Amino acid sequence: MIAQAGFALRGRNPDVLTCIANLSNDEVFTPPEFANRMLDTLTEAWAADHDGANLWADKTVKFLDPCAKSGVFLREITVRLTKGLASEIPDLEERVDHILTKQVFGVGITYLTSLLARRSVYCSKHAMGSHSIARGFASDDGNVWFERTEHTWAGNKCTYCGANQKTFDRGEGLETHAYAFIHTNDIKTRVAELFGGDMQFDVIVGNPPYQFSDGGFGASAAPIYQLFVEQAKQLEPRFLTMVIPTRWFTGGKGLDDFRLSMLGDRRLRIIEDYLNSSDAFPGVELQGGVCFFLWDKDHAGDCQVTTHYGGEAMSSLTRPLLEDGADTFVRHNDALSIVKKVMAVENGGGSTALNLPEDKQFMKLVSPRKPFGLATNVRGMPTPFPKSLKIYQFGGVGYIDKDSIKAATEVVDEWKVFIGGAHGGQGHGRDVYPTVVLGKPFIGEPGSASTETYLYIGPFPNESHAKNVQSYISTRLFRLLVLLNKPAQHATRRVYAFVPTQDFSKPWTDAELYMKYGIAADEQAFIEKMIRPMDLDDSDDE
Repeated sequence: MIAQAGFALRGRNPDVLTCIANLSNDEVFTPPEFANRMLDTLTEAWAADHDGANLWADKTVKFLDPCAKSGVFLREITVRLTKGLASEIPDLEERVDHILTKQVFGVGITYLTSLLARRSVYCSKHAMGSHSIARGFASDDGNVWFERTEHTWAGNKCTYCGANQKTFDRGEGLETHAYAFIHTNDIKTRVAELFGGDMQFDVIVGNPPYQFSDGGFGASAAPIYQLFVEQAKQLEPRFLTMVIPTRWFTGGKGLDDFRLSMLGDRRLRIIEDYLNSSDAFPGVELQGGVCFFLWDKDHAGDCQVTTHYGGEAMSSLTRPLLEDGADTFVRHNDALSIVKKVMAVENGGGSTALNLPEDKQFMKLVSPRKPFGLATNVRGMPTPFPKSLKIYQFGGVGYIDKDSIKAATEVVDEWKVFIGGAHGGQGHGRDVYPTVVLGKPFIGEPGSASTETYLYIGPFPNESHAKNVQSYISTRLFRLLVLLNKPAQHATRRVYAFVPTQDFSKPWTDAELYMKYGIAADEQAFIEKMIRPMDLDDSDDE
């Protein structure tokens, strides 16, 4: 047993958990190095709150991973406790058995991951197996629980997670992906059923599944990570730390209530924000990046926000998560002073609340999705014909019968500006900075419309005004303000919420905008570090 424990709990090179492939971009394995960053943050917070005490030298603390996949969190917690409790429980076999039976608990998300997690923690997929380093269990599951859970269908949707019945109502041989931790209305009772007794966890840590298809068109998907966060809070741990996608900062399907709840929760103590997901999960592309947060039951103040990019911490600032007048999170610390300066000028030199006066809101010039009622897959004829109308469509230009336009008919014969309704915006790869943020705008002449591929901005009284709007969009400041509300590729009307209108009888440059809003030299440097130039005459600048 002692030899087994020594083999299992000392560092190995290579670590098998750095080599396994992810299940998908929805169920991402956490690299050991990143798991330890999260645990280091937890360690420091615990010491700060407990007069310097070592979390890993406390044999009474209970840990839960409610979404165990590879078991990396449970394994690394066990490693730390094994070292920290050496003087408290000198006998290695007794110490390991105490840790595994009394302190470390997990819930597997699938049958396969429950086996992986047990092998990572117990050195055996059977907690009572001959190779297991634990000796005090009464079942082969140990403290890593998994049983097949079924969805609860109502109106073709699961009442707990929103899964689509057509997609996930599967036979016995297939995973249901009905994750037990979020398929209950009483999580405290459910946890007591899983592990027995009145379980009170001091620390909850994990990397939940991110999303699954909701039965919508194409790659339509619904986020579910927020359900794990909400359930974990209901268990009232001392600390909660999870790694999740950052789309909740400003957008995400069905995340409005979750966003406002999180931004208004003064118990959020730390957010470590990774602009590019590959800095956290090498080789994994999660558009918009990821973050991990530390929630502290006893904290009641501002949050320390640290932004990471390219393996370095770009900035760190302790601040409120929800600024006055905003309903989204201003992700970039260095952008906060910039957007406040813009708001102060547009509000007459008074309030810096992050909302613009009604008559100054550029977003009011931006059309909704599917502006002329034409879906993305509509294709016009290649050449004009009598009573035809030019449409800008995916891949170029086509011509359709003018009578087929059923929406925004009053805009068809006006000057306007077209811009992509979705754009990765990174120029040299997703979430790579500096970024262009938006696709290049182009003039929509009278007698033109578009499919859902584009939004229109306008209408405007003449071509000159439309070109001046183009010049404004091409400025870096304009696109920085858009970036603050653009969590992914979609560029709907909402992403323009921080952008003010200007006098469009003239063209605009960044130099003029910097002067108007009093943007300081260091703020200009930040803008130029984040936003690429846009040359309206360069056909390759996409």
